[in-house]
Amino acid sequence: MPSGGSQQRDAMGIIGRLAGTGVIAGVLVALIAFSTVGVAGIGARNGANWFEDIPGDLRTPPVAQRSVILAADGSKLATFYYENRLDVPLDKVAPVMRKAILAIEDSRFYEHGGLDFKATVRALASNLAAGQVTQGGSGITQQYIKNLLVETADTDAERQEARAETPARKLRELRYAVAIEKQLTKDQILDRYLNIAYFGSGAYGIEAASRHYFGKPATQLSLADAALLAGIVRYPYAYDPTVNPGLATQRRNTVLDRMRELGWIPAATASAAQRAPLNLHVKSTPNGCVESSAPFFCDYVEREILDDSAFGATAKQRQQLLQQGGLTIRTTLDPRMQQAAQRAVDHYVPPKNSSHKAAAEALVEPGTGQIKAIAVDRKLGPSEQRGKTWVNFAADSDHGTSIGMQAGSTFKIFTLAAALDQGMAFGHRLMAPDHYTPTGFRDCDGRSVNSNESLGNAGDGEGGRTFSLVTGTWHSVNTFFLRLEKQVGLCDTVKMAEKLGMRRADGSALQQYPSFTLGFNTVSPVRLAAAYAAFAARGEYCKPIVLTKITDTAGHELKVPNAGCHQAIDKGVADAVNHVLQGVLTKGTAAGMGIGRPAAGKTGTVDGFSSAWFAGYTPDLASAVWVGDPRGGYRYPLRDVCLGGSCYGEVFGADIPAPIWRQTMLGALEDVPEHDFHSPPSDYYSEGSGEDRVQVPDVLGLSPSEAASRLTAAGFDVSFGPRVDSDTYAKGTVARTSPGAGASVEPGETVTIYVSKGAKKGPKPPIVVPPPGGPSFPPVPTPPGGPPVGRTPDGL
Repeated sequence: MPSGGSQQRDAMGIIGRLAGTGVIAGVLVALIAFSTVGVAGIGARNGANWFEDIPGDLRTPPVAQRSVILAADGSKLATFYYENRLDVPLDKVAPVMRKAILAIEDSRFYEHGGLDFKATVRALASNLAAGQVTQGGSGITQQYIKNLLVETADTDAERQEARAETPARKLRELRYAVAIEKQLTKDQILDRYLNIAYFGSGAYGIEAASRHYFGKPATQLSLADAALLAGIVRYPYAYDPTVNPGLATQRRNTVLDRMRELGWIPAATASAAQRAPLNLHVKSTPNGCVESSAPFFCDYVEREILDDSAFGATAKQRQQLLQQGGLTIRTTLDPRMQQAAQRAVDHYVPPKNSSHKAAAEALVEPGTGQIKAIAVDRKLGPSEQRGKTWVNFAADSDHGTSIGMQAGSTFKIFTLAAALDQGMAFGHRLMAPDHYTPTGFRDCDGRSVNSNESLGNAGDGEGGRTFSLVTGTWHSVNTFFLRLEKQVGLCDTVKMAEKLGMRRADGSALQQYPSFTLGFNTVSPVRLAAAYAAFAARGEYCKPIVLTKITDTAGHELKVPNAGCHQAIDKGVADAVNHVLQGVLTKGTAAGMGIGRPAAGKTGTVDGFSSAWFAGYTPDLASAVWVGDPRGGYRYPLRDVCLGGSCYGEVFGADIPAPIWRQTMLGALEDVPEHDFHSPPSDYYSEGSGEDRVQVPDVLGLSPSEAASRLTAAGFDVSFGPRVDSDTYAKGTVARTSPGAGASVEPGETVTIYVSKGAKKGPKPPIVVPPPGGPSFPPVPTPPGGPPVGRTPDGL
């Protein structure tokens, strides 16, 4: 290795050669003179050529920029960044800002090459006097290179090396600076420098800094504003005006003095700017979804990108793309619908309710799969803080860490659809017993999956009655649907649900047991809403999606997931389901929850009141609402709770979820034109409408056997009640029926016969005989003009 004296002689030789080519290398000499490594093998003869050669590892990729998530109308939902930076071209930076940064950092920038000889000589003198590298004489180009090396470092060690005050680092920077000056124009270098520089307080680049400190774009910076920002970059932490306003002001005034000395601004102008207050209007840029207007929708979007290999082969690459890629992410969210949903869930289940209950809702557009809103009655944040949670109750586990909730009777719709798909008519009837023990069930692998558990109904009086597909659905009769599932086949019911995109919230396949139709599988509102949206779209199923378009900083589009819309079930089947479910809102378990336009839906109440659901839709929008307890529904059921100003002994799907759905839909569809469902195929009326009502025949006075025969012939089941007293009908004949003669009831209803046991024994009441001439009335005076209205003899 050459001695120190030899190094200096070689260094001076390099100076001569570089100076002769017009490339100034004073700083290089200073570094070589005090370096004991890095120059071995580089002599005066070939040093200049080595220095001027463009380094093979030189790369100038775009620097990290923040990504933004936008709603469908272009409004901002959230920003993601590793460094808060927003690139802007040089013509979008106020000219006074360009002058200010050049005045204080590199006033001869447009005159020298990659190295400023005068500045370098000053640095060299300082370094020689100190015996070490104390100054680098860095100009704008060298500062850009330093920042670029830090930005493009892949590891912490590389970043530390890029910041280290060592001769080797300075040597590399200088070589890169010379190379960059050959590749880019001065304006291009200044552009990149202003966009990469750190301006303190988390603001990277001039645009982010201008918006952060002054709340305005860089095009609108005043002289005083520009001088303040230009003064920060040398020591961002010391001159941060939000931390050290006094030092920042002094530094600003130094910049103004320098601009005056250079003759770039008049003295009077400089003095006026120095007297001006800082006029800060600090605006922080939220990072992530926490402060978003739609935090759980935003969280869904974030997880969509971070978990999809289409956006990067590894989790780290996807994270870098989101936080550093400068993406513009356009989504499906409709702000008006989001606001309607959020207001509804917060009204009925307040975020900080004393019973700790929660609610979640998802809105999906039929025919597109676009998720229009996701609302949770919580803020996004740590669950240790009341009213907050990181868990997105509306989404599957891969989009919000929720394991899902049991769906309850909302799953009966798949059994109904399977029955209609097999050609069963609306009037197809089954007797619903009080309790039903499932036997003879097999899953899709042909395995027996019977149960010894006796399953009952939720409502009193439902057992022992006959229901049609229509009325059984309206009243959500458990034993009716268990018998219907047995008739349809468990596997066909499961396959129907799978065709419509249903899976468990943890991503696994639906479990297959007889109580499938009662909704024991744990699912998410998003996925359930998408399934119901398929019925609204006449059988066309679309995967739920949130992304419509993603572009990078260069305007290139990234491929986003497709909804994969396809005809999952026959249109006629979907039309028939829609016909039946419309009655739920008028005559069924959710009667009174209509929204003034064609709509359909289904309530869901989970066993033990562990949670409650409502899923409903119009031809334009589908929604699913869940209400329950995040701590565990069976341990903390929906019993004896007060929410939203009302108290409930037991919460059914019609009590809270349905009103949330109704309020949401009224707001969300306010400006959406009304559309009607299609009529179902006529074949489904082959056994009547399923809601036909017939009159009970008059069998009073007949013998019990004759009366039973007539009632049976009319389609009714017959039962006998206790014998009753009757003064009208002879002993042993029918004295009355329930329902009574002439009553309009559904076919298959049970009519109870009460047989007379004769007149009640005891004294008979006296017979009152009117006096001769008929009954008498008190005289009524006749006013002028005739008798009073209504008191004439004929009117009495």
